[in-house]
Amino acid sequence: MGGMAQVTYETSGAGAAALLLWFVAIYAIAVIPYWVIFTKAGQPGWPALIPIYNTYIQLKVVGRPGWWLVLFLIPFVNIVILIIVTNDLSKSFGHGVGFTLGLIFLSIIFLYILAFGSSTYRGPAGAPGASAVPPPPPPMPTG
Repeated sequence: MGGMAQVTYETSGAGAAALLLWFVAIYAIAVIPYWVIFTKAGQPGWPALIPIYNTYIQLKVVGRPGWWLVLFLIPFVNIVILIIVTNDLSKSFGHGVGFTLGLIFLSIIFLYILAFGSSTYRGPAGAPGASAVPPPPPPMPTG
């Protein structure tokens, strides 16, 4: 009479399947803009699917050396590097600091704007001598 009741739980796995579907959907929402951005920059889109390699490709797109990938492993330095790379990405597509702030604070929205908007790739902004703003036209001759 002093036995404990046994409780068994049966699950069908539907919860795990729903969770997996949720993670796949979130991953797809995050990968799609990078795929298009890489394609706009003349790189293949598939590296957007591979977690560390996509950061390497992004460094190539913005004109930064590949060894900067190591800087992402250093605490606090990685935040500064992320801001620099984000600013370079913005400049590489002809945008300024305002767009960079949008990429930092509203990332997914501005990534979709960058990917599917009218932005065009203008070359790596991190390259020496690169400028996001084109030089002014030469003065018109008077006379």
